[in-house]
Amino acid sequence: MKVQPLADRVLVKQEKSEAKTAGGIIIPDTAQEKTQTGVVVAIGPGTEKEKITISVGQKVMYDKYSGTQIKIDGEDHLILKNHDIVAVIE
Repeated sequence: MKVQPLADRVLVKQEKSEAKTAGGIIIPDTAQEKTQTGVVVAIGPGTEKEKITISVGQKVMYDKYSGTQIKIDGEDHLILKNHDIVAVIE
């Protein structure tokens, strides 16, 4: 399935959180923190008020409870508004 964001939206592939600590303790899914980083997969064209300042392939950090969660080919993705992205990680 191909998804193309509209307006000031960005499609981000979520990164998986660690399921095991360094000491070997397994953390159940219900106790794990929600992932807040991901890789930009696609971007919308932007609007007159909101220009898109990131590009495909960049690793980004976003607000904790933002976006619409979707599955594409069995993998978790988010559709975020451009202003929900708080940082680019290099």
